[in-house]
Amino acid sequence: MYGTTHTRARAAGAVAALSGLVLAALPAQAAHAATAPVNTGFESGATGWSTYSAGGQNAASFTEAGGHGGSTRLSHWSASAYKVETYQYLSGLTDGTYTLSAWVRSGGGQNSAYIALRNCGGAEQRTDLPPTANGDWVRLVTSVKVTGGACTISLNSDAHAGEWANFDDITFTPGATGLSVRGGDLSTLPKNEAHGATYSDASGRAGDAMSILKGSGMNYVRLKVWVNPADGYNDKAHVLAMAKRAKALGMKTLVDFHYSDAWADPGKQNKPAAWAGHGYSQLRTDVYNHTYDVLNALKAQGTTADMVQIGNEINGGMLWPEGSTSNWPQLAGLLTSGANAAKAVSSTTRVALHLAEGGDNAGTRWWFDNAVAQKVPFDVIALSYYAYWHGSLTELQTNLDDAASRYGKPVMVAETAYAHTLANDDGLENNVATASQLVAGYPATPAGQAANLRDVMNVVEAVPNGRGLGAVYWEPAWTAVTGSGWDPADPASGNAWENQAVFDYDGRLLPAAGWFSHR
Repeated sequence: MYGTTHTRARAAGAVAALSGLVLAALPAQAAHAATAPVNTGFESGATGWSTYSAGGQNAASFTEAGGHGGSTRLSHWSASAYKVETYQYLSGLTDGTYTLSAWVRSGGGQNSAYIALRNCGGAEQRTDLPPTANGDWVRLVTSVKVTGGACTISLNSDAHAGEWANFDDITFTPGATGLSVRGGDLSTLPKNEAHGATYSDASGRAGDAMSILKGSGMNYVRLKVWVNPADGYNDKAHVLAMAKRAKALGMKTLVDFHYSDAWADPGKQNKPAAWAGHGYSQLRTDVYNHTYDVLNALKAQGTTADMVQIGNEINGGMLWPEGSTSNWPQLAGLLTSGANAAKAVSSTTRVALHLAEGGDNAGTRWWFDNAVAQKVPFDVIALSYYAYWHGSLTELQTNLDDAASRYGKPVMVAETAYAHTLANDDGLENNVATASQLVAGYPATPAGQAANLRDVMNVVEAVPNGRGLGAVYWEPAWTAVTGSGWDPADPASGNAWENQAVFDYDGRLLPAAGWFSHR
């Protein structure tokens, strides 16, 4: 486990010292039953917990110093390969939905390591442990519907020699978790299709990319809108057409207003050319009219937007210089104009404000404290989180949890992605191109990409009080096709993102897409 170098002798000594605390291997149904879990912080050693290992490796489960909330934790570790389960069997429960929560950390590499609820009257529900950086703890949750009044809390490891996992501060409470937003930004899909991109499902059956992703569980389509793009894509007409496709598949839409003719992000927030000479007062009118026009057209064709972003990654503001964060009253006025336009079209459309740097809690607090002080109306806090740029999962969790609590709003990850290979499929170097850019525990493989998306979704799901809405994968269908590059003004520009799509270089669906079916 973290921070300790174990030898076989030291492990044996630790187990001997805890021999009175580690229970004999028993199948879960034979455990002493209770109506609520006991010793959930392991402060009384392993009292109340049972251990089972088909291979007789019970000693791989033990308690030791170094807890999350107290002084003690449960650890899984052995000097040889092992499979072990630590569990409590509960009975006398009132039938209904329950949620298991646990603080965990892991060195990664196991065949599997997870928390689970099983023997509850239906299918087992589990959540996998992520590899955690620097010994950081992460809170995970999983929910199940109990029928028959019984359920088993299960903490599991199937690991190679020397691999470790820690568990602490277990809770089991009534209520459910889940994600209502399991989305993908498909803004570039029309351009890719126009330039010959083809797609197939995991079995190689050719099909429409949006339909394939819907079949994998995607339920939200994010669409960026530019004012007057040089290549004609990502404009109002394309957003309308894509919204119709999404609606026909039963999917919801998130419209992402950039208020620019091209990319808007923390490094650039350029005015559209048509607004270049406009001052602050006129820009407020421009923002209102543009927002209203696009959203009202969507409503008129029967595809009212479910959510909108007023600006994209606006850490430094938008429509520079007038809308910079150096002048918060003016930025607030522009944001309020956009939000008011959205609500004028439909009071049910949720308004999101979107920042980059999902692991930066101080920056998020500073920005939203100012927005609240300026009385900017909003419904959702949206953050970008790319693991290779934006900090650890623990930092993401800290920020999401704090933002949801501090501002009383639901939160979501509006952009995330990870590489499935370091190979290139066109002439432009990819944004993630070298092993040094990768995050420990997540190789640039299809499995590594899938694990990263899984773990981001699990962190969002664990936001307390059901305030974690979900996550949107950025450009999962942007494969490398000549003519569909980064620069809308340059048809010869390449794609620096194809190794982070969830379709491989033959256009076949990758395993990461399976996490769009996250509960």
